[in-house]
Amino acid sequence: MKKAEILLRRTVKSILYPLYERRLVRSLDFSQTPQHVGVIIDGNRRWAKENPDELGGTSAARGHRAGAQKIIEFLGWCEDVHVQVVTIWFLSTENFKRSEEELKTLLAIIGESVDELKATGRWKIKVVGSLELLPEWLREKLDVPTMAKPNSMVVNMAIGYGGRREIVDSVKRYLDDAEKHGLSIKQAAENLSADAIANFLYTAGQPDPELLIRTSGEQRLGGFLLWQSAHSEFYFCEAYWPDFRRVDFLRALRAYSLRHRRFGV
Repeated sequence: MKKAEILLRRTVKSILYPLYERRLVRSLDFSQTPQHVGVIIDGNRRWAKENPDELGGTSAARGHRAGAQKIIEFLGWCEDVHVQVVTIWFLSTENFKRSEEELKTLLAIIGESVDELKATGRWKIKVVGSLELLPEWLREKLDVPTMAKPNSMVVNMAIGYGGRREIVDSVKRYLDDAEKHGLSIKQAAENLSADAIANFLYTAGQPDPELLIRTSGEQRLGGFLLWQSAHSEFYFCEAYWPDFRRVDFLRALRAYSLRHRRFGV
């Protein structure tokens, strides 16, 4: 495609998309906005390969940095429509299988994102995941509380997170709590219920996510919020995460508002 044609397309989009966004906003019923939105930020590496820099660079680190730059913007969109909780999957337990070099870079970028999110002072930051998997310097950074207004949106940073591991951890915590209260294994088993396990999840006390978004065209959850997503609505977007736009978010909200939630009935 010629440069002139690319420039023309970008110009047309810059004119049309604001109009389309306003039309979408007018069509939305914000009383139907989900309280809790979960996001799988996928496609950073593929974005880097398909969008080389001036020197032809296509490194995974470049893609991860581009993805990190999108996060505060996305949270602002959520805040604008009065979402109460956002859970963003930064790093899965499976990601620890990546090369040492990529993992080191990814952890450094996550550390930078933590600093940037906390520096805004706009949201309550909560880390969910198996923190024992993380290096000590990152655990210390995550342990510093954020200063935000009482009614601020909660941002769950899922780092070192795996859905199956969360369920195992919650059962372990339930059993530890039962032991502290002097219950036998038999008594603990008799008292075990879905609500009991939910009370020990990483997101205990929060509403379950009504809407889960995954970017990059992949149509699977990969274990994200495995327990909590039992009745969630899913929205799969073709755009890679660094290219995810406000109009894509509004489309997800529109799709959610048009669905009839049956809750398994």
